[in-house]
Amino acid sequence: MKDLLLICFLFSVCCGFSQEEKRVKKYVLDLSQFNGSILLHNPDISHLITAHPAGFILGFNRKRFGEQDWEADYGYPDSGFTFVYQDMRNPTLGEHFGMYAHYNFYFFKRNLQFRIGQGIAYNTNPYDKNTNFRNNAYGSHLLSSTMAMVNYHKENLIAGLGFKVGLSLIHYSNANFKAPNTSTNTAAFNFGITYDLNQELVYEFKKPEHNKKMMEPIRYNFALRGGVNESDVVNSGRYGFWIVSAYMDKRLGRKSAIQLGADAFFSNFLKELIRFQSISFPEMNVAPDTDFKRVGVFLGHELFINKLSVITQLGYYVYYPFDFEGRVYNRIGLKHYFGDCLFGAVTLKSHAAAAEAVEFGIGIRL
Repeated sequence: MKDLLLICFLFSVCCGFSQEEKRVKKYVLDLSQFNGSILLHNPDISHLITAHPAGFILGFNRKRFGEQDWEADYGYPDSGFTFVYQDMRNPTLGEHFGMYAHYNFYFFKRNLQFRIGQGIAYNTNPYDKNTNFRNNAYGSHLLSSTMAMVNYHKENLIAGLGFKVGLSLIHYSNANFKAPNTSTNTAAFNFGITYDLNQELVYEFKKPEHNKKMMEPIRYNFALRGGVNESDVVNSGRYGFWIVSAYMDKRLGRKSAIQLGADAFFSNFLKELIRFQSISFPEMNVAPDTDFKRVGVFLGHELFINKLSVITQLGYYVYYPFDFEGRVYNRIGLKHYFGDCLFGAVTLKSHAAAAEAVEFGIGIRL
């Protein structure tokens, strides 16, 4: 799973809760217990996989019935918040306490529920060179976390009670904010109950009022992103970075658009990595004056959900003087639009499954 990525997501869901509507909102609680296994996505964490993690998932959900057109476009999803407690069953890894904003999407006559959530988790026992040097999975207490659940789901069967059973995936990483950051992914089986807080309220789904396909000309986007990150060399130091992006997009309909653009990267952690490799590993033939800047071109897709959108981009460095994780990069993240033009974004930039940084950005779409 990819990280995270939470300010726009949390803001969008909060806005969804705060909007005024004509009728009383309907809410459902759910509580699930889970047991699972840590997936061996990287051999460097094999020494940490010693037992089966367990915990519980508590969800608070607002039901949606089509008061806004986008709700019908996505099959009347729920929005809400999730709290996750996870005991990694390994004293080196500790425990996690996570808070997420989520959406629930429904399929197969609303019997199958898919939940996707993004948030922040607190780990009780991160890496410490003196007291916990074996924990190469987490370099900090605060972690970005992504969760996904697929459940067979039935609500309000008896006196407001229902049940759910399915599979969960929980990912923890700080996206190289601080090394080490090998991360973990937990796959788990979960089962639990639901409770309808407004069981006396019965609403029909409202059909959308729009009946026309959305048509737009090509739009032009400019974004400035920044943040702080560290190389994989532990204690090499955290450095700021910034990225300038320009791209155009074309709407394919109400839900999506395709993108084509370019990025210029100014990643200061590479300065230190270049210096370190040139001195410590002469066999790598890295010159100390190697340029740390990079330029890439990318193709992307944007999925629009109300004022929130999900972006996925695949890029290739055309200017690449220093070899770091290969020429191909990818970006996944969230944008929140403020009006018709301005947006904020939180994105994760990676090279395949190796995260480089969480990027916080602002931009304009003309």
